[in-house]
Amino acid sequence: MGTYVLRRTLFAIPTLVIISLIIFAILDLAPGDPTSQLPLTLPDEVKEAIRESLGFNDPFLVKWVKWMQLMFINEPLNLIDSIFGTCIGDCENRARIISWSSRAPAVDIIYQRLPQTLWVLGLAFVFGTLIAIPVGVISAYKQYSAFDNIGTFVTMVGYSVPTFFTGLLAIVIFSVWLGWFPSFYDTTHVVDWTSWDSIWIQIEQMIMPVSVLTLFNAAALSRFTRASVLDNLHEDYVRTARSKGLGERKVVMTHVMRNSMIPVITLIALSIPGIFAGAIITEQIFRINGLGALLITAIGQGDVPMVQTLTFMFAFLIVVFNLVADITYGLLDPRIRYD
Repeated sequence: MGTYVLRRTLFAIPTLVIISLIIFAILDLAPGDPTSQLPLTLPDEVKEAIRESLGFNDPFLVKWVKWMQLMFINEPLNLIDSIFGTCIGDCENRARIISWSSRAPAVDIIYQRLPQTLWVLGLAFVFGTLIAIPVGVISAYKQYSAFDNIGTFVTMVGYSVPTFFTGLLAIVIFSVWLGWFPSFYDTTHVVDWTSWDSIWIQIEQMIMPVSVLTLFNAAALSRFTRASVLDNLHEDYVRTARSKGLGERKVVMTHVMRNSMIPVITLIALSIPGIFAGAIITEQIFRINGLGALLITAIGQGDVPMVQTLTFMFAFLIVVFNLVADITYGLLDPRIRYD
């Protein structure tokens, strides 16, 4: 196992390098730079001097290597220093990836937006997973029953109807007509864990966006779980377990579940980066200042450093959780070896 993990980790390094090259190349070809936001009255020679000082006239490979140094060395060192209170190297003058629009370090802005994403999208993912797996297993075990038919209808509707429609519908019904919940998410609210009123304000504004995303996440995962369990319920090893006198609960929970969860774990692991990427449409509907909204804003403003940083972070998370999924396979199914 240790050798496999080390080998996969070493393989992930060139993968991330290639991904960074592709991301940087695509965005470097995009039109616009910081001087495009300067006043039109500014002389062209001043703009050119600014471009030269920022390195925009350097060859492509030189710019990419500089960006790689910032992303792989400077930003991780800054994160270590901020967590442990250390000062590695020249921490005061260390170069950072600077957002063109805010003139602030891009990673610091991402960390400021991260809690909003985790509050809403993280809870929606957890609730969706906790709901989807039991529903999928029971629907498969009781195939064509009333529970399966109702579950199939609800999940098909939840997966087919886009979140911008269910989000707007929830706002119209529960905010406009009934007045139960606020129509937008107040990101300026700081939760005081010693005050129930403050906690309830946070819960109220989270209910609708979390519910909308939970329905969407649970619908997709439950259908996948149901199909996976159905494939294993009729296998020979299940009939053998039943013929040995094992109870249905033990057959399903021990034998069927262990094999059925392998593809489900893959879907879950590869969906986790989506939490950090954010449900962009849902964040726009409920005005949640998460990472998805940050990405949309950065694209609209032509903020290339912010888009590059966010895109690479999402790619990094996909590679990491893909490795986590591969390791989990061996824990679920001993037949899988890492030789």
